[in-house]
Amino acid sequence: MIGKVILQGLEFHAYHGIYPHERSSGNKFEVDVEVETQFSASAFHDDLSGTVDYEDLYALVKSEMDKPSKLLETVGHAIAVRALETFPNALSVIVNISKFNPPIGGVCKKATVSVTRVKS
Repeated sequence: MIGKVILQGLEFHAYHGIYPHERSSGNKFEVDVEVETQFSASAFHDDLSGTVDYEDLYALVKSEMDKPSKLLETVGHAIAVRALETFPNALSVIVNISKFNPPIGGVCKKATVSVTRVKS
């Protein structure tokens, strides 16, 4: 059976951005990650090995958010690739990363980048 494991509203203080002040002082980010997966029969018999462990998924996202990057696209792609590599039954991954109060010269609550990766 195909289903999804979704983590929403993960919050991080991270150092992503083009400008030096973004990479030195950091900013608040929110990540949503959705993994479409093939649940194995064991998942329906209360066995964690038949699904995507969302604790492991969180650790993967945190690990990538801890690596400073200029572009959110780079971070989102890294999360998606690692998720597909880490979880054998994963079919596709959608990662949304939002930066709060981005430096765009005007009022903006958050800027969001969405990356989708499908297992080939």
